[in-house]
Amino acid sequence: MRVTALAAAAALLMAGCEGAEAPDADDAVAYFDNTGRDDVLTGGVKRIPIETPKGTFTVWTKRVGNNPTIKLLLLHGGPGATHEYFEAFDSYFPAAGIEYYYYDQLGSYYSDQPDAPDLWETPRFVEEVEQVRQALGLDQSNFYLLGHSWGGILAMEYALAHQDKLKGLIISNMMAGIPAYNEYAERVLMPAMDQTALAEIKKIEAAGQYDQPRYMELMIQHHYVDHVLRLPADQWPDPVNRAFKHLNPKIYVPMQGPSELGLTGKLLNWDRTADLDQIAVPTLVIGAQYDTMNPKHMEMMAGKVQKGRYLYCPTGSHMAIYDDQKTYVEGVIAFLRDVDGGRFP
Repeated sequence: MRVTALAAAAALLMAGCEGAEAPDADDAVAYFDNTGRDDVLTGGVKRIPIETPKGTFTVWTKRVGNNPTIKLLLLHGGPGATHEYFEAFDSYFPAAGIEYYYYDQLGSYYSDQPDAPDLWETPRFVEEVEQVRQALGLDQSNFYLLGHSWGGILAMEYALAHQDKLKGLIISNMMAGIPAYNEYAERVLMPAMDQTALAEIKKIEAAGQYDQPRYMELMIQHHYVDHVLRLPADQWPDPVNRAFKHLNPKIYVPMQGPSELGLTGKLLNWDRTADLDQIAVPTLVIGAQYDTMNPKHMEMMAGKVQKGRYLYCPTGSHMAIYDDQKTYVEGVIAFLRDVDGGRFP
């Protein structure tokens, strides 16, 4: 009865992932078997202690599934957003047999939120990811890292510091340098906007009135629905809305700046373009036609790393996981399977 039920569940899940190889009944049993796991009581949730210069805090993680050779840790964007917008993966990854981990970085909604501005620095976040990896028992035989947006910065930095611990790397919708990102915004994105609206946005920014409702109204109407998520704002998926609702501005604004129209925070001079050739692990770089990030730059990144592949989402934006979902998810699953099966690049 147990085998039959699990096989049926796997078949239903597979309907959401075209082109994937259907797991047999034994694979389905293994994927959902929690024997020996210490997170069964909490449904896969584990709070992990993180040592920092300001003391010990805990971060929230949640495991889904079992796969001894593919364990994917998800790094959300922001900084200061949440894992919630990754929930679309629930429609695909179980059917593909991928073990994956949701994770809210320190300061984000489901994790501790210390009032400690000194902690919001990239090297400390890198050390946090390493502590999470150790606590989850991930290693070079199974550990994949997917970083989206700010999470892509964090993933690149982690790879440059700890790639001996990685099996594969996915850099999603993030360029390798902020100067190039800002130049793309100034040269391509802003000139394409309604110039009257852009002038009003700039006026509000110059006055530092970012909390004014009119500011976000203009950003959504003239930028976000074109380059962040290409759906009418009232149709944005619930996981995305929750992630934005739970964004921690005490992290986001100091590091990123007040909006997605360029970057003005402490990450302003971050640039790892010249160091991409030091990344030796198999790497997938994901870009999208309508992204806030230059898709040509992200294609270049895939050519600069030692073992790279580029995934282009022709109808996607910064949240291509939603507005070009089929391309995005199938490309991620193919990458994981190819690396795992020794078929990469």
